[in-house]
Amino acid sequence: MGRSATDGVPIRVYLLSGRESTRHTRRRLLEAQGMAVVGEAGSAAEACAQILALRPDVAVLDSRLGDGTGGEVCLQVRSVDPAITCVIVAGDRDARARREAVLAGACGCLPEQISGADLGAAIGRAAAGELLFEPEDEEWALEGAIEEAVMRRGIDLSPQESRVLELLHRGLTNRQIAHEMAVAQKTAQTCVSSALAKLGRAHRTEPPQHVPRPAHRAGLRRTLTAS
Repeated sequence: MGRSATDGVPIRVYLLSGRESTRHTRRRLLEAQGMAVVGEAGSAAEACAQILALRPDVAVLDSRLGDGTGGEVCLQVRSVDPAITCVIVAGDRDARARREAVLAGACGCLPEQISGADLGAAIGRAAAGELLFEPEDEEWALEGAIEEAVMRRGIDLSPQESRVLELLHRGLTNRQIAHEMAVAQKTAQTCVSSALAKLGRAHRTEPPQHVPRPAHRAGLRRTLTAS
């Protein structure tokens, strides 16, 4: 559960950017707004261990780094500690970074040219547990990730298999998928097995029905990127 900046305790922020000048500017702007920058790094390798050790309220991660991406850092951190909130900063036209942020379980994706006041406001909302993405962002990211996986592996999915994958990675069980598609549960199970087999997955364990949405996105990314 998130908390508000009005509770009297400064929001603890971690900064990751390959540009030292960017980190310095963000630190100055956020500290001027009463936030506490508890750590920073210029590389993905440094950041993962530090974020897990410091457990900031919000980790602000640049999307492009010399040794990886902010989305990869977010995924690694949240795979160990899902309670850590991450926000990705990316170029306005960097659709790939935005999609990666959604699938990694980030709270939101902010533009690189965001003002200091807007950055502080976004971090405050994220620390309070608010999801900064719009509802349609997740659907767009899911569809794009499935399409990329299919194209990358030369997979020919039927329309029914594509629909099943979308529902599966939203966290639905076979029973729920059957209901959504208005087919028998056995038909849904067969289609799930067929679609996953084409993606190189022999089977799947049905997720619980009340897993938080970020966990679904991280699970989807691991599934789609598995070789």
